[in-house]
Amino acid sequence: MQKRVLVTGGTGFIGGNIVRELAGKGYEVHLAAIPPLPNARENIIPHEINLMDSSSVEGFMKENEFECLVHMAWYVGPKCHTSNLNLEWAIATLNLIKSFVSYGGKVFLGAGTVSEYEYKYGYLLEDETPTDPKTMYGNSKNAVYNIAKVFCSQNSVAFKWPRIFNLYGPNEKPQRLVSSVINSCLKGEDVKVSDCLKYQDYLHVEDTARAIVSVLESDLEGAVNICSGNPVQLRRIVSLIAELTDFKGKILWGAIPAAFEDNLVVGNNEKLKSIGWTPKYSLEEGLLATINWWKCVK
Repeated sequence: MQKRVLVTGGTGFIGGNIVRELAGKGYEVHLAAIPPLPNARENIIPHEINLMDSSSVEGFMKENEFECLVHMAWYVGPKCHTSNLNLEWAIATLNLIKSFVSYGGKVFLGAGTVSEYEYKYGYLLEDETPTDPKTMYGNSKNAVYNIAKVFCSQNSVAFKWPRIFNLYGPNEKPQRLVSSVINSCLKGEDVKVSDCLKYQDYLHVEDTARAIVSVLESDLEGAVNICSGNPVQLRRIVSLIAELTDFKGKILWGAIPAAFEDNLVVGNNEKLKSIGWTPKYSLEEGLLATINWWKCVK
């Protein structure tokens, strides 16, 4: 029997890659999204649904009775780390989980975030590093984690919470670090960045999707870091993009303020490696693939 899974946020940066990964593995993927919907394909079935409408969500879950839910949808608009809309998405997510469990749900996987952690510890471990978020986004995600973990346990539902670190890859928003630097280099414009002296953990979005599907298919439950496990200085990323694009212009270090105060934010990924996951891309390979994608869409 073909495995059925519902994916929310399946047209997004991460969710789209998860849908492709699941479909490639033979799942019957049901995609919950708002218009415009993608065209249905052999084993990808789109559904128009507003996750903010709890009655519509309940009716949809009652009609379809999914055993597996991958919830990637969340607010990603302006000021997403501080917006009060994070609270609305937290409430909508809890309503979604309640309906899912009420109508036969057995496995819930939700998108967590590195922003749930207290960054000052630098090297972040799922079961040891305290969660002390500093933003509305991080607090809203962590609130869902704490409530959903107990709710799923009380209802005998497997609870999986991949905490996603920094990503890059095709279809990323152009204002993000990697995409913005690539586009400036390809256009021959001066590259305006912060001092880029901080170390962070970056993973290609395809490797992220593969990791999340690996967690879904494994016996792992609870929080799982989705990261490379390798700290990289942001200056190295910018310099590597310049090298790979044969950029001859100026890199204006310190032209904009740094987004984070913490000097090191890197994850331990031993849980992820314990289920056999390994990345497909090295940093250089992933950046080159992303550069080539941007060249094609220009």
